[in-house]
Amino acid sequence: MANAASGMAVHDECKLKFLELKAKRTFRYIVFKIEEKQKEVIVEKVGQPTESHEDFAASLPDTECRYAVFDYDFVTEENCQKSRIFFIAWSPDTARVRSKMIYASSKDRFKRELDGIQVELQATDPTEMDLEVFKSRAN
Repeated sequence: MANAASGMAVHDECKLKFLELKAKRTFRYIVFKIEEKQKEVIVEKVGQPTESHEDFAASLPDTECRYAVFDYDFVTEENCQKSRIFFIAWSPDTARVRSKMIYASSKDRFKRELDGIQVELQATDPTEMDLEVFKSRAN
């Protein structure tokens, strides 16, 4: 079912991989890409549980928009191990205007397909999604 605003469909693999990340913790992160020709959001890359935040940041292109989810593990002040699932809307300043518009108009519907997102970040450069930002937003 396509999004009325932008006409984007969501490939089933997106939902399945997200459920694996959420329920089984099979992945550390997932990077999603809009295939403009097919008008569909697809999985571009998955990060293994052993991969780090740096690996995740490096997997996002410098000049193209992406959606991503990241399973962030942290320890609370009470010494409890916790995890938060972040949704990142990556829209670098250097991306094409058309691409930014397509990603912006499709974001809310795509996010609704991924049930269980706890924190949302909008990032236009790497400093807006560095580890300190994750730490401050996780609590």
